[in-house]
Amino acid sequence: MSVNVEELTFEFTDRLRSYLRKLIDLGGSDLHLKAEGKIKARVRGDIITLSDEVFKKREMITLAKEMLRGRFNELVEEKQADLTFFLNDDYRFRGNMFFQKDGVSAVFRVIPTRISSFKDLDMPPVMNKLAATHRGIILVTGATGSGKSTTLASIINEINETASKHIITIEDPIEFIHQDKQSIVNQRSIGEDAMDFTSALKGALREDPDVILIGEMRDIQSMEIALHAAETGHLVLGTLHTTDTTETINRIIGMFPVNEQNRIRLTLASVLQGVVSQRLVKTVDGKRRAALEVLVRTERIADLIRKNRDDEIKMALEDGKEIYGTQTFDQSLLDLHTSGAISEEDALANATSPDNLKLKIHGVGSVHAGTAAKAPQEGIIGLKK
Repeated sequence: MSVNVEELTFEFTDRLRSYLRKLIDLGGSDLHLKAEGKIKARVRGDIITLSDEVFKKREMITLAKEMLRGRFNELVEEKQADLTFFLNDDYRFRGNMFFQKDGVSAVFRVIPTRISSFKDLDMPPVMNKLAATHRGIILVTGATGSGKSTTLASIINEINETASKHIITIEDPIEFIHQDKQSIVNQRSIGEDAMDFTSALKGALREDPDVILIGEMRDIQSMEIALHAAETGHLVLGTLHTTDTTETINRIIGMFPVNEQNRIRLTLASVLQGVVSQRLVKTVDGKRRAALEVLVRTERIADLIRKNRDDEIKMALEDGKEIYGTQTFDQSLLDLHTSGAISEEDALANATSPDNLKLKIHGVGSVHAGTAAKAPQEGIIGLKK
């Protein structure tokens, strides 16, 4: 089904722009459009009605034509299509249009043009150490909408500003735009600049990279290539939709056949430099902050992975907070509550062990499950001194 662009008035795109501006004014993250439904938005984590106006079924089809133009056939054939939409110099949006029983729906997520620094995001100091890693794998994990892309962009930005590297990003689609600073940054979008993640990853290894960012490690092929790249001296950054560090390790190993899992476990113990898992929590001033569980590679943690003692990793993260900067979600939530950033109610609602965290909030028991002073005197592997 071809689209004659000359016949389009783009009146529905103009309506879309007005909703996107309103979304930004409210500090929202996502705009939801649905045929025959009211205009909705996600603001500070909650879905609200942005407007009582309705896009009719035919109007949503026309909007899709205005948005996709020559790619409209992709929506018809694949029943969904990704796109990037520029509102102005300060804001762009990652969009997805898809069919549902009442017609076409669309979701547009805000991607600020400005890339936040670790300081802007109130990230712990250990993030600077992770960004200084020369080789291995660093993963940012969490549920959809937890801020993974923002954190990855801040890591790339830190490398770009402080080191002379060749950085290649492979994304679907490209979200944050990086300009060359100290480093060279080549960004490739799946479908436009590369056929798929696997071929783009294979190609990246022949393109003299120092750092490779993989928008999402979706399958065994991309994970295998990523592990190989890390083994051969590259720094690989990527995301997984996992809830914490232990699940991340289990997910990676579980991607592979049983007879391969011991080999992958040994490889992962060797190359995994860090895992940053995120949960967005409402703050007392109505905004949101990321609570972080942070794993940094130490000899103790590498040994636990190697020996399939994953259930002990959380204790190692607790014990290493003062010395290595590792931390569990509950330690992060306790810090956020102690600083006055989040309420006790929201801290407990996002806790891994709400009962234990409540005791610590009220001064019963140690802040950390182990004592940092008893942690082995080991260095962080792969980081600059």
